[in-house]
Amino acid sequence: MKMMEALDEIKQFLACETPDSWIELARQPESQPLLLIDHAHCEKKAASTAMTLMFRYVDRSDLLNKMSRLAREELIHFEQVLALMEERGVQYCHLSSARYAGGLREHVRTSEPGRLIDVLIVGAFIEARSCERFAKLAPYLDDELAKFYRSLLKSEGRHYQDYLGLAADYAGEPIDERVAHFREVERRLIEEPDDTEFRFHSGAPVIN
Repeated sequence: MKMMEALDEIKQFLACETPDSWIELARQPESQPLLLIDHAHCEKKAASTAMTLMFRYVDRSDLLNKMSRLAREELIHFEQVLALMEERGVQYCHLSSARYAGGLREHVRTSEPGRLIDVLIVGAFIEARSCERFAKLAPYLDDELAKFYRSLLKSEGRHYQDYLGLAADYAGEPIDERVAHFREVERRLIEEPDDTEFRFHSGAPVIN
């Protein structure tokens, strides 16, 4: 699938686009260091999520193969972000998490197989949002950072498809209802005012 087709599919999957108010904040020079630090954290967490799934569901070969590849790619992205930060004199440090991922995971069912299906659907939304946000933000960044963000679109788009495909395969029944539920949760987290600190996946900033 070509990248533009993949982006169109992702925009249809998501209930909304990133608000312009978030883009306006993210494009400010003073936001760039924080954006890079949080991006590095996101890549590391994505690798950790994939590894956790591999350890928890050891009997699912398709999941093991796809999550192994995903974890490797996310760690490579993590290293690439660290290299960009070093070039720019940005120090990697601890950051508090955005409300976004936690807000999605609050709706994950606690018993199997619902738990696995929901975790995979949440993964699909996080990867899809990352892809959409990279594409929308890239035109407003310096050439090096814009090129890097665009280079991530193909893998992030594939990660979204892998998560969603695994969820459909393992459910044994249509997942449309669960996807629709998480789509609405995700929309609220992105569109509604977010009074937490600015992060890569934060929602619409509060305008004072």
